[in-house]
Amino acid sequence: MQLLQPKTSFDYLALATALAKEFATTAVERDAKGGTPKQERDRLRQSGLLKLIVPKEYGGWGETWITTLKISRELAKVDSSIAHVFSYHHLGVVIPHIFGSIAQKERYYSKTIQNNLFWGNALNPLDRRTIVTADGNNFLLNGVKSFCSGSIDSDILPITATNTETNEIAVLAIPTQRQGIQIQDDWDNMGQRQTDSGSIVFDNVVVYEDEILAVRNRSATPFNTIRACLTQLNLANIYLGIAQGALAAAKQYTRTSTKPWLTSGVESATVDHYILQHYGNMWVDLQGATCLTDIAGELLQAAWEQEWNLTAEQRGECAIAISTAKVAATKVGLDITNRIFEVMGARATTGKYGFDRYWRNLRTFTLHDPVDYKVLDIGNWVLNEQLPKPNFYS
Repeated sequence: MQLLQPKTSFDYLALATALAKEFATTAVERDAKGGTPKQERDRLRQSGLLKLIVPKEYGGWGETWITTLKISRELAKVDSSIAHVFSYHHLGVVIPHIFGSIAQKERYYSKTIQNNLFWGNALNPLDRRTIVTADGNNFLLNGVKSFCSGSIDSDILPITATNTETNEIAVLAIPTQRQGIQIQDDWDNMGQRQTDSGSIVFDNVVVYEDEILAVRNRSATPFNTIRACLTQLNLANIYLGIAQGALAAAKQYTRTSTKPWLTSGVESATVDHYILQHYGNMWVDLQGATCLTDIAGELLQAAWEQEWNLTAEQRGECAIAISTAKVAATKVGLDITNRIFEVMGARATTGKYGFDRYWRNLRTFTLHDPVDYKVLDIGNWVLNEQLPKPNFYS
């Protein structure tokens, strides 16, 4: 496939759409197989899209989060596992920017572009089994991390670990292939099957001082907490993409394969009033979630551009908009990925179609953190005008 050389946001989306079309041809087969989507990850490397969010002064494309997250959404329409590992690369590549010094930010951005690095993930702050201990001029990393999405075939890993001397949480970024890092091939969940979101064992891994970016609970500015907003809106966009993809797949199947019910009195399922009503309701619900997600994207980009001038109030209002979008995308997505079978019929459950993957992927990914707590934050803001307190998930 000949990929275009992108120059504008439209071109980036066109490139992503072309890749998504390519990935769609093997999506069902790969979902059933699980494992690492090596060929697809290499296509992402070759496409240049890993440069999207890196500023132009370091050789990147300097795109906005608006475009970057829409590309994740586009990929999620056909393959949410690919969207998952692709988007987590961008969440990873900005970690030195958010938590590190100016020198660290510049170094990691530059190395990413020079070496076309694919970032993985081993942050998971809820898993406290990883520790970092001083060892002369360097440090040693030991322990285990779970839910390490995109770790296999990655080039660099951001990691959280507890400093044994201070009991504080440090953020690190080290090469994936460093001696002592053992990536376990133990991801066997019902959804997101090609995200390699299993565990990593760290056995006396050497960490150099300039690879320690920050201590999270010493971070004092609103911008230091912006990654949680990035993560949450990224999830909302992938959830939305899954729902959009499910609806598009159902539409194609209904128009070409669904048989009208014997008592419907119509010759084609496409004019059955009940089927039309389902499609109408799904469309309305999906448009609402899409608008909320797009609005949140605009606010997130504005917050990102404020950088160290970002205020707590601006950050909090952005978080509420993102939570609202995520709640909507979760509810609408779970409804649509279930309801599509009502408009396709029993034959659509045949394994060769893989339509169940939309629900399995969404149900798995929406358990990233309880959506009920997002509703609680929203309710507290609506009733008491209290913005959510920043943490790793809000």
